[in-house]
Amino acid sequence: MEKANETSPVMGFTLLGLSAHPELEKTFFVLILLMYLVILLGNGVLILVTILDSRLHTPMYFFLGNLSFLDICFTTSSVPLVLDSFLTPQKTISFSACAVQMALSFAMAGTECLLLSVMAFDRYVAICNPLRYPVIMSKAAYVPMAASSWAIGGAASVVHTSLAIQLPFCGNNIINHFTCEILAVLKLACADISINVISMEVTNVIFLGVPVLFISFSYVFIIATILRIPSAEGRRKAFSTCSAHLTVVIVFYGTLFFMYGKPKSKDSMGADKEDLSDKLIPLFYGVVTPMLNPIIYSLRNKDVKTAVRSLLRPKGFTQ
Repeated sequence: MEKANETSPVMGFTLLGLSAHPELEKTFFVLILLMYLVILLGNGVLILVTILDSRLHTPMYFFLGNLSFLDICFTTSSVPLVLDSFLTPQKTISFSACAVQMALSFAMAGTECLLLSVMAFDRYVAICNPLRYPVIMSKAAYVPMAASSWAIGGAASVVHTSLAIQLPFCGNNIINHFTCEILAVLKLACADISINVISMEVTNVIFLGVPVLFISFSYVFIIATILRIPSAEGRRKAFSTCSAHLTVVIVFYGTLFFMYGKPKSKDSMGADKEDLSDKLIPLFYGVVTPMLNPIIYSLRNKDVKTAVRSLLRPKGFTQ
C-alpha cells in the first residue's frame, strides 16, 4: 500500500504562498494589486506612444515597446494567480495550468535577457558609431533582432517545460512558492533530475552569462567613448541615453542571478522548510522590475514625455 501511494501520479499542485504568514496576505494582496495596475498602465501607455508617435519610430523605442509588451505578458502569466492565492484558502492549481504558467514565465524571462542585450548593442552603435547607426540599425536588422529574442526565449521554455512535465511527481504535491516556479517544481520530482539541472546550467550560460558579458563589454566601449567627448554637456547628454537601460539591466540581472545563478537539485531534508526570502525575491523580480521599467525609461526622457502629453492632450487644444 505504501508503494502504491508513493507512485500515484500527481494531478495538481498546492501552492503554499504565504500560508505560513497569513497576517501578511492582505497587505501583499493590496501592494501587488496596485503594482500590477501600475504595470498595466505604465507599460500600456509606453506601447501606445511608441506606436502612435512617429518621432518614436526608432530602433531604441521599438525595443522598448517590445520590452513593455513582454513585461505585461510576464506579469499577467503569474500575478493573477498570486492574487487569487491571497484570497482563497485552497491554493491549488492543475498540472496542465501549472505547466502553462511555468512555460510562459520562463519564456518571458529568457526573452527579456536577450532583449536587454540587443538594446545594449543599439546604444553601443548609437554612441560609438553614430554615423553608421542608420545603416547598422535599419528596420531590416532590428526587427529580426527582436523576433529572434522572442523565438529563442520561447524555444528554451518549451525545452525546459517539456523536460519538467515528463518527470514523475509522486506523493508530495506541495509547491513552496507563490507560482509554479520551475526550480520549486523540480524539487517535487521523485526521479533523477540531473538532466534538468544540466539543461538549466546550459541555459544560465546562454541567457545569463553571455548577455551579461556582451552588455558589460558594450558599456566598456560606451563609457570610453563618452569620456572622450570634450564638453561636459555632451558627456552628460550621451550618458543620459544609456543610464535608463543600465539601471534596468542592474536590477533585472542582479535579481535573476540571485535566483538562478546556481540551479538547485532536490533536497528532501529541506523541501518542506519555509523560506520567506526565497519567495519574496522572485516576487520582487516578477512585479517590481516590470513596474520600474516604464518609470525608469520615461522619467527623464523628453521624447517620451512629449509623446505622452500629445497622446493625452484633447484634440484642438494648444498651449
